[in-house]
Amino acid sequence: MHTFQNGWLGRLRIAGCIAAAALLAGCNLLPASGPYSAEVRNPQTQDTDGVGYKLVPMTASVVRVLSQLDGEGLIGTFRNDRRPIPDVKIGIGDLVGVSIFEASAGGLFIPAEAASRAGNFVDIPTQQVDSTGSISVPYAGQLRVAGLRPSQVEKEIIDRLRNRAIDPQAVVTVKEQRSNTVTVLGEVDAPIKFPLTANGERVLDAISRAGATQNKGYDMFVTLQRGGREATISFNRLIRDPVNNIYLQPSDTIYIYGRARTFLAFGASGKQGQFNFSDDAISLSEAVAKAEGLVDAQADPQSVFMFRLENRSTLERMGVDVSDIPTEGKVPTIYTVNYREPTGFLLTTKVPMRNKDIIYIGNAGSVEITKFLNLVLLGATTAREIADANSILYGPN
Repeated sequence: MHTFQNGWLGRLRIAGCIAAAALLAGCNLLPASGPYSAEVRNPQTQDTDGVGYKLVPMTASVVRVLSQLDGEGLIGTFRNDRRPIPDVKIGIGDLVGVSIFEASAGGLFIPAEAASRAGNFVDIPTQQVDSTGSISVPYAGQLRVAGLRPSQVEKEIIDRLRNRAIDPQAVVTVKEQRSNTVTVLGEVDAPIKFPLTANGERVLDAISRAGATQNKGYDMFVTLQRGGREATISFNRLIRDPVNNIYLQPSDTIYIYGRARTFLAFGASGKQGQFNFSDDAISLSEAVAKAEGLVDAQADPQSVFMFRLENRSTLERMGVDVSDIPTEGKVPTIYTVNYREPTGFLLTTKVPMRNKDIIYIGNAGSVEITKFLNLVLLGATTAREIADANSILYGPN
């Protein structure tokens, strides 16, 4: 049976072996709630999964880009489409009525015996604009009316009848619009599709027609789709910034939905977990405060990170080279913030949080040293207990 030849020497040997094992294994042997700050800052060596992410220091120029993007809203996306009131024209599927007037009886449409009918006009039966964009008018033939205003169609009819009718006049009326419509869908009381009028309808007009849900304003969002583009804005902001209450255009689609926006906080924050925005918009500094800030005895204020899937175009505007990221679409991005400097707090007041962002606060270096020393102490204590037990069983060495 093996026994220890030197009690204290044996204890130190065991403690030394544990310490050596810790050193050989590196920091990965120590407990932690996330990656070490040095690992985050070195994506080239630490990106073992091949995800590929960009590390972006939070500078004034970076903050300027991020704050401008948040401020775009509807008016930003549709900046070049500011038609104040839609130019409502006849479209395929619309129901059109035509009335033709003559100056006196005996013409094409008014019988010679004027007393035999009331009035000096005739109503052409209402007809639908066909798939070619045309309608038919007696003695005028087929007329292409899609994309024209009623006044333009009236002129065309008069020109075709001028040499056949007696001083003809025409009135064209859109009985029912089926092409110049706006659709409102989503979490509303009554989804609706309605025609635009010459008065002009805005986004809030459409929402009021459909009846908005009972979601809180900061948790309700409005998406406008137009011509292959779309933009989303919170209902509160739509109310607060009237410039975003833009005029609707034919074929617009509005989608309304409720969503509680959240962010996650991990690491050396006062509180970890998932947090609701509970407001129309919050900044990065407000999000850190919601997570009860940095733990004074644990956090490294130079190691505050915000994880986000960022648009490639946004990173390019910041001057970040994304050519080495093969994936299409959004790029995994980690923004670094230094709260050791006062400017770190000032900058993050202007950085808007987005849904599902992640905040991670790294540990200070002294915390890792303390963990290591505690591990060594645990090893030494274990070695001493083993030696004491050995002494009891086999006698002092």
